[in-house]
Amino acid sequence: MVDYTTFYIFNNVIFKEKLLSYGSYSISPHVAASVICFMTSFPVGFALNKYIAFSDSELRGRVQLFRYALTVFSCFIFSIFFIKLFVDFFHLDPNLSKWLTIVVVATYSYFAQQYFSFQVKSIKRSTS
Repeated sequence: MVDYTTFYIFNNVIFKEKLLSYGSYSISPHVAASVICFMTSFPVGFALNKYIAFSDSELRGRVQLFRYALTVFSCFIFSIFFIKLFVDFFHLDPNLSKWLTIVVVATYSYFAQQYFSFQVKSIKRSTS
């Protein structure tokens, strides 16, 4: 929800769905809003994952943070790819595109976080 709320406010209210130009560079509002979402949701997401969703993980905090950063960076790349795909290629509404992107990326992220960033060592059971 943090991700989508931030996206909606920046894309629709602050950037008003207009192309942003800085000198000879231009960036679409949905991509700029996605970048801001990344910066906002990174610390919130890490805290929620570490202390609520995957609190059983025995990995050290700095290992979790490093792995989380790698996973979130890959999610960020996927997010930019899918938002551009849905908006620029399929010509879908940016808000709908963000929801579709969230579904795809959140699914990937959950499994990446569970099995990589916050993995829990499995207990070996004897089969005697």
